[in-house]
Amino acid sequence: MAQVKLAYIGGGSTRAPGTVASFIRQAANFAGSEIVLHDLDEDRLDLVCRLARKMAGAQGADLKIRATTDRRAALDGCDGVLSSYRPGGFEARAQDERIPLSHGAIGQETQGAGGFFMALRAIHVARGLVEDMEAVCPGATLFNYTNPVNIVAQAVADHSPINVVSLCEGPIVFPGELAELSGLDPKKVRAVMLGLNHACWSVEAEYGGQPLLPILAQKLEEGIADDWTRRWAELAVTMNSLPASYMKYYHFEREMLAELRARPTTRAQDILADVPRYWQHYREQLDAPNPTLVPELSRGGIFELEVAVDVMDAVFNNRNEIWPTNVVNGGAIADFPDSQVVEVPCLVNRQGVRPISGYRVPKPVRGLLKALGEYQQLAADAAWNGTRRQAVQALTGNPLVRTLPLAQTLYEQLARAHFQHLPERLW
Repeated sequence: MAQVKLAYIGGGSTRAPGTVASFIRQAANFAGSEIVLHDLDEDRLDLVCRLARKMAGAQGADLKIRATTDRRAALDGCDGVLSSYRPGGFEARAQDERIPLSHGAIGQETQGAGGFFMALRAIHVARGLVEDMEAVCPGATLFNYTNPVNIVAQAVADHSPINVVSLCEGPIVFPGELAELSGLDPKKVRAVMLGLNHACWSVEAEYGGQPLLPILAQKLEEGIADDWTRRWAELAVTMNSLPASYMKYYHFEREMLAELRARPTTRAQDILADVPRYWQHYREQLDAPNPTLVPELSRGGIFELEVAVDVMDAVFNNRNEIWPTNVVNGGAIADFPDSQVVEVPCLVNRQGVRPISGYRVPKPVRGLLKALGEYQQLAADAAWNGTRRQAVQALTGNPLVRTLPLAQTLYEQLARAHFQHLPERLW
């Protein structure tokens, strides 16, 4: 099994204990490896490191785990780097949600103006991260889990020699989630989804060996009580393809905007309210003889990042497995430029993560996906080295913004809210 050095950038986050639990669960595949946790919050980083060591010891995992606030030291000599960080924390995400909503626009972690400003903040950090990687571990692969994963990967792929692959469970979980919400058995679902991250659609979908869409249509005809599930199923049946759940923001924009504005709190505010109990749970487990993370008390559940660990395993142990990832297209999906980062099934082995060719996105949604692809490129360029004007251009190109006056207003207010996490050229 592979003996490697891995750095986890964001290793002091509320998700980090679950991430390390995923590594420990697969410790046999990484026996003798070293995991270096890095974060800016020294106290939380220390807690996560001590908890990770105790979990590893209790389960007999042959993993060396240490922590440092020195990013370059963490990266030195690494074979792989997992990035999952959030500049500004959930407080910044709350601004991304509230400010657009106050102007009648959707703000979300990866979509609309909120997703755009998350990209600006994330890529500002990513530039320094890959510069450090170029200096001390130029041959390492960046396994990116920082949102918006497609825009971050696009910026790095376009401007750095560092090999980057972005990861998301979406293509794996969306089909089963829709099936289960519609009263079907998610274990019987097999689907292939592709396109862009959080904007993927199925090109194959079966249920127990039979086409899934007619079965879903029957469920829709029988009646689905939940409004959102009914809309999701109706969109799938109408387009004859299973969509990512995030497509609700585009195909039901008015309905989603009304729902979001009617809620007393945003998603980020809800998460912030839960953060203290996450840390309480981690501190309690640190004192337990056999620490065990409870999904309901752990941010994102215990194995939220397991697909990242699976992909690393496939790379370093030469598994020749197929995983959906976000990589440079290279002709795999004919509907996007070769240089576009796309979400597509990939063959994963020691040679890297290579997209499987021969796909087309469903024709009824091709226009919207191409528009999102153009926005993705504009956003990546503006975030990496663009000016404020280029950033406003990119935001205007976002299908959830569209008008120049709205883009200008949202940019002004969000840039003011996040200026400490942005380069001066974007103020």
